[in-house]
Amino acid sequence: MAAIYLLRHGQASFGSADYDVLSPTGKRQATVLGEELARRRVPVHAVWSGTLRRQLATAEACLPAAGLDVEVRQDPRLDEYDHLGLVPEGQAGDLADLAAAARRFQTLLDDALRGWIEGGSAVGGSGTWAEFSGGALAAVDAMFDDLPRGGSALAFTSAGVISAVCAALTSAPPAGFLALNRTMANASITKVVRGRSGVSLLSFNEHAHFEGEHRELLSYR
Repeated sequence: MAAIYLLRHGQASFGSADYDVLSPTGKRQATVLGEELARRRVPVHAVWSGTLRRQLATAEACLPAAGLDVEVRQDPRLDEYDHLGLVPEGQAGDLADLAAAARRFQTLLDDALRGWIEGGSAVGGSGTWAEFSGGALAAVDAMFDDLPRGGSALAFTSAGVISAVCAALTSAPPAGFLALNRTMANASITKVVRGRSGVSLLSFNEHAHFEGEHRELLSYR
């Protein structure tokens, strides 16, 4: 069966002037992710990424650590939903306590995502929920179509895209998508495969590479 490894980007810069850059922890996470892929000896035939800087920077740090020299092709359907369109900047409150602000932001984001999914309205550059989730699934199908039989691809993307794909493959309701999205670790690995019965979810949110000696790198936002 062909396989696609959906890789969440490393930690971005929550609370800074520019969210869409990797934090120092995010850069280290991307390197450890590459080392994990090297350990698994994944036979990579193609590499894809969204167009966001945090996604591309994760690929830039990950691939050398994985021992891979493969062209990174970009697909905007792998970009994250517009979180600022859902929760405008400043609503998380005082950023002096980043942990508390992150918890407040997650609560606001969950409520906004639920409204987006159930309401059918467009949000920023993400469009409607149907357009966003449908685009993510179409991107996965296109990557599979590009692979040789039994081939594998890496896709550097974000939690919302991965959760949307997994929710669709498991017929999860909106609450299921929210639960998946909320618990996804930075630089985690989700594996989907395509065989005679179609596309199936094989593993979700693998992050054992952030246990043991790298446990201090585990993060979710």
